[in-house]
Amino acid sequence: MPESQPPEKYPVPKNWIINAVIIIALIMLYFSLTQRSATGSAYVIPYSEFKQLLNEGKLMSLTLRGNKAEGTLLQETNIGPQKELSRYFKTHIPDIGDESLLPSLEAQHVELKVFPPEDTAGMRLILLGLLPWILIIAFWFWALNRVQRNVTGGLGGKGELSKFLQGSTKTAEIPDITFDDVAGQDTAKREVTELVEFLKHPSHFRQLGAEVPRGVLLMGPPGTGKTLMAKALAGEAGVRFYSISGSEFIEVFVGVGASRVRHLFEEAKKNSPAIIFIDELDSVGRTRGTGLGSGHDEREQTLNQILAELDGFSGHEAIIVLGATNRPDVLDPAILRPGRFDRHVVLELPDRKDRIAILKVHTRKVPLGDDIVFEQVASGTPGFSGADIKNLVNEAAMLAARDKATKVGMTHFDEARDKLMLGTVRTLAIQPDERHRLAVHESGHALVAHFLPHADPIYKVSIIPRGRALGVTHQLPEHERYTLPEDYLRERLVVMLGGRSAEQVLLDSVSSGADDDIAQATALARAMVSRWGMSKEIGPVDLRDSEEHPFLGREIAQPRHFSENSAQLVDKAVKEFLGKAETRAMDLIISHRKELDNLINELEEHETLNEEQIEACLGKKRLP
Repeated sequence: MPESQPPEKYPVPKNWIINAVIIIALIMLYFSLTQRSATGSAYVIPYSEFKQLLNEGKLMSLTLRGNKAEGTLLQETNIGPQKELSRYFKTHIPDIGDESLLPSLEAQHVELKVFPPEDTAGMRLILLGLLPWILIIAFWFWALNRVQRNVTGGLGGKGELSKFLQGSTKTAEIPDITFDDVAGQDTAKREVTELVEFLKHPSHFRQLGAEVPRGVLLMGPPGTGKTLMAKALAGEAGVRFYSISGSEFIEVFVGVGASRVRHLFEEAKKNSPAIIFIDELDSVGRTRGTGLGSGHDEREQTLNQILAELDGFSGHEAIIVLGATNRPDVLDPAILRPGRFDRHVVLELPDRKDRIAILKVHTRKVPLGDDIVFEQVASGTPGFSGADIKNLVNEAAMLAARDKATKVGMTHFDEARDKLMLGTVRTLAIQPDERHRLAVHESGHALVAHFLPHADPIYKVSIIPRGRALGVTHQLPEHERYTLPEDYLRERLVVMLGGRSAEQVLLDSVSSGADDDIAQATALARAMVSRWGMSKEIGPVDLRDSEEHPFLGREIAQPRHFSENSAQLVDKAVKEFLGKAETRAMDLIISHRKELDNLINELEEHETLNEEQIEACLGKKRLP
């Protein structure tokens, strides 16, 4: 038997223009048939030939419609322009009339029929009356075809509405990223290694009755590589990677988010083993139950659908759902319970060793100069995330390209770090007296930090305006700190108030330049008193204001859990901390007045001083 042809996957839909043309053609055919003579096809002959046929007695019948005549011959005769055999003819009678026509017809005994002339105006009126109906029928066919194409895309097709309900899944391929491309984060990689084994060999786990977590929550600050870790997991296991952002589930239309969740999980199950990655999970998974700020019914329905899909796994599907968030504290408890996102993988900011590894990864394709020292670059970037380091490398490469350099040098990295940490250089017309005040202020910060044993070393002092600051004193810690001792925090207060104290001692007045210093010092002193219990008068009591935000669904009101007397004690202790710090700063400035004057002169002359130049003015830093 011959093999049957498979049906078309996407058949061509009916065209509304073709439908309209067919309707119009049928109407015109109807009118032509109604007006056509019953005599069949007839040839038009001259009137003279008609009179000759009449006189020869060859006419059998004649029909007159005004000055138009149709007739039938007794037998087939050569008539018409081509002189073909026919029994039917047409002719046109002159308007002046022929008085001998009727007697000749009577004499030849020709059957005569007379009708009034055709009313062509009536025909046009009929056509005009039918035109609106023709347009309505054509529009109906077009609308029906459009709706069918949008909803289903035709038989087996994919319409616009279906695409809208299914959302935009970013990728469904196997990523080419592995754990080798993820520098640092060794702890997080160890946490997800067993997931790779499950995706590669799920039968081994099933034989032992083990159930791998269905949902894994990647938590960490922005830029720490949560998305990269998810792609590396899929690439390491060699499975498909379905990625979508939590914000893409939320639409104005009710039910769209739940529909997209169902479609996403259905596609993953069809192509298992696979990984589903939901970025920004907190946008749909925030705490439910409050009507202020987070009472979005569509968001809650989407979250319910995600939970239902997680519960719908029978344990045989080789599918792992990864969620990423930098706000795990606002997630709904139902999404964190066992059986859902019960495994939590924390991605922290990289330490110095990890920053070196990340720098090496992002500089693979960057031509580097011989003076590059990764350890020095990593030491100067405390608190940088992986994304920040990538941005640092890109900024350094752009600066090198701007300088027409063939390789990226250490100076480019230094300038890029200053741009990211301190801001872009601004060109401001600063008056000489204001410039001198800036030098005094920044020199006060530098001197106090230099002579305090527990303060971080000075990296750079500058009176060049950068970003929102007119001047800056940049300190870099020698070691990574995970806890902050009280001695270190008290000396930080002294450094923060060192600039204002220098203005008081040298200029006998203060300025608004200490606004940010006072704000930071007050916040730090209040945390030391109300959170960390570093005040002997108050002791280890939590007296901080509530940090819950009403729009996160935790608390509607912001109640205070301590009395007014306790609040007054906190204010008094904060003021005491700041007062002692200012007194200590002024004592250091007065006792090292000569060194301070040298530093001010050098700073006014060079505008920017590095660590070696500062030590040349102030001497070696006092060790703790």
